[in-house]
Amino acid sequence: MRTASRLDKNQPLEVLLHYLNSVLRGWCVYFQPGVSSVTFHFLRAFTWRRVMGWLHRKHPRANWKQVRRRYCQGQWWPSDGDTALFDPGRMRTTRYRYRGRAVAKSFDLV
Repeated sequence: MRTASRLDKNQPLEVLLHYLNSVLRGWCVYFQPGVSSVTFHFLRAFTWRRVMGWLHRKHPRANWKQVRRRYCQGQWWPSDGDTALFDPGRMRTTRYRYRGRAVAKSFDLV
């Protein structure tokens, strides 16, 4: 992901978002069974900063208001047409996914 936001800034935003979305979705699905919600919120902030920095480098003469008006849909979340940046902060975690109904007893009290 770190190199994706340093790629050629002449590519359209949609290409960057498709690449980042596939990486972010795969990473979040892999770590979903763990206790990762704080990490998902950190990842959300990190990717937002990287994409907005990429957009600012792509348009150095534009101020933040112009960048937001052109590339952000509604609020401050980057999107390009129908493609929006995947939000890892909205990913739910499932704890103890493969745990059975009953906890196995390690010893019997006789």
